[in-house]
Amino acid sequence: MDLFLTEEHRIFQSQIQRFCEAEIAPLVNESEETESLPIQLFPKMGQLGYLAVRYPEEYGGSGVDKLTDVIIREEMSRVCQGIASSWSSHSHLATFPIYRAGTDEQKQKYLVPAIKGEKIGGFALTEPNAGSDTRSIESYARKAGNHYILNGAKTFITNAPVADFITTVAYTDKTKGYRGISVFIIDRGMPGLIVKKLKKEGIRSSETGELVFEDCLVPVENLLGREEGNYGLIMETLSEGRIGVAGNMLGVARASFEAALKYCKERVQFGKSIGKFQAISHKLADMAVQLQAARLMVYSAAKKLDMGTDTVLDASAAKLFASEVAVKIARETVQIFGGYAFMREYPVFRYLRDALVYTIGEGTSEIQRNIIARELGF
Repeated sequence: MDLFLTEEHRIFQSQIQRFCEAEIAPLVNESEETESLPIQLFPKMGQLGYLAVRYPEEYGGSGVDKLTDVIIREEMSRVCQGIASSWSSHSHLATFPIYRAGTDEQKQKYLVPAIKGEKIGGFALTEPNAGSDTRSIESYARKAGNHYILNGAKTFITNAPVADFITTVAYTDKTKGYRGISVFIIDRGMPGLIVKKLKKEGIRSSETGELVFEDCLVPVENLLGREEGNYGLIMETLSEGRIGVAGNMLGVARASFEAALKYCKERVQFGKSIGKFQAISHKLADMAVQLQAARLMVYSAAKKLDMGTDTVLDASAAKLFASEVAVKIARETVQIFGGYAFMREYPVFRYLRDALVYTIGEGTSEIQRNIIARELGF
């Protein structure tokens, strides 16, 4: 990886790896069993500069490149994808729109404390009747004096049960089509906001919820940038986020591969370690190749973003490939572990559950193929 990583990258990688193993790993089992996010990690990570790392120092960020962001995601997801998912929603989805389009007051009120870990953020786009088709959202905010009256519902919203604020997408003028879609910052406890926690099969240590807006009163100062119409910003947020999610999937794939490799050296059947059987060694060889190919693709996409190159195709390709590789490697790891894979004292089935989330979440594999085909001219 010397082709991509500088000495500074490698030093940072060692630092975040030690943090994840010392501070996150001991919390994983309880967090997964109780389906609760260890929110005490946020101020700790904020103090160390591990939250929302892409933003400039003037807001308290580290101002690092996208490749460093990918490194953090890979190391966190290697230890726990659930906690990494909440970190991702907070550090990018919830805060990127505020950084790009928020007023100075909004940045000071939400972005700065989010970088410090004093506030936790979420991002609300998906609705019960609008997933991949983002333009078909039904949430609508009507202006009335010094407030907007917001009605609608959101679902599968990461961090919703614990978030202090949620960056929320809704129509403000349906006559303009998708150009009438705006972004609001919704505070916890706003009148008319109802939050319900959801139980999930994957990323259990990331708290996910439904939001219902019943004549929710949103002050006009909570309209992002104090301007209506921000659909392009939403697409920009999702596009860069795909490279990040691809980095997360590298971590899950790597954790699965490392578990399989270790087990194949230790497990003995018919008088020898199972890794010495060709049927198993070929699985490991394929897994190693797939992981290497995914890493090269993800690092390349991150590097292109840092260079200012158009990365729409690269981001979708990286997200598609890395997520599907993570599923393949995790699935083979389950097969290698056999019955032990189904025992909760081993993490391998968790890797498969968590990997499957991201062939769907933040743009399904099918949507990524649509985007890639469109970029190819079809």
